[in-house]
Amino acid sequence: MDDPAVPHTTIGVCLVGGLVSFMLFGVMTTQTYIYYKRFSDDSLKLKALVAFMWYDPAHNIDSTERVPVNRTCDSAHTLCVGHLSYVYAIYDNAHTETILGRPAPKSYATAIFLYGVTGAIVQGFFSFRIYAFSKKLYLCILIYALAVLRMLDCIAGFYIGLQMTSLAGYLEQEEWRATAGWAMGTANDLIVTSTLVVLLHRRRRDAFRSLTGVISLACFVTMRNNFIWFAAFIVEAKIFSNSLLASLNSRETLRAINDQNISLSLLRTTPSTIVHNGEPAKIASMNGNVV
Repeated sequence: MDDPAVPHTTIGVCLVGGLVSFMLFGVMTTQTYIYYKRFSDDSLKLKALVAFMWYDPAHNIDSTERVPVNRTCDSAHTLCVGHLSYVYAIYDNAHTETILGRPAPKSYATAIFLYGVTGAIVQGFFSFRIYAFSKKLYLCILIYALAVLRMLDCIAGFYIGLQMTSLAGYLEQEEWRATAGWAMGTANDLIVTSTLVVLLHRRRRDAFRSLTGVISLACFVTMRNNFIWFAAFIVEAKIFSNSLLASLNSRETLRAINDQNISLSLLRTTPSTIVHNGEPAKIASMNGNVV
């Protein structure tokens, strides 16, 4: 941890992760617009959840760090990533070799807090959906409990991160807590994904979210002296929020596919009739049998 930071594995990957994060924020913004256009009849609670995930208009400015400290979820997370990238790449560019020996900007700790809130909301939402499909309360309780514990872990990381004296010292001191929390969150993702696969036979994007969590955890454990793990971490937060919107927006398509399958099934089993010489006559059905 005492080795000097290499720019392309610290600032470089932070910028790349930030750019991917901004792209995914744009995807989520588009999905939010589509959601409100397509599902205007949804309950007020669900609409409020989507609005909260994307943007909270109440905000204050911390003049010391010049970063919004009271915007929540995806918009605020994007602002934190942008602020962190600006500080490291532009404002403090002359001191890249000592980046790990100095405290990180407050937006670093704030991004951890917002990640925890976003993850808890998304996993809580999927726990409710799993209960609605399976009626198994114990699964819902397990998923929600793990989500809350992960959020509390992120809150602890946020509080301690605000008081750090050096980023290297913070990562070394909090390694056990961060590793345990990350492993818990990844395990919860795998539970959600595997359960939805069994129940619905369709959740590739959830599997991708779980894979991102595994990659982030592996990078953190093996490469804490660079920012590769952090780049995966900020992208993972966007995948969380996008998975919720994708799940909501896909309902219409899935209903249409289901209705189409039902119609085709009825078509295969229902005989057709024609009129021949004034008398109704049955003809072959689609499966080739004469009825």
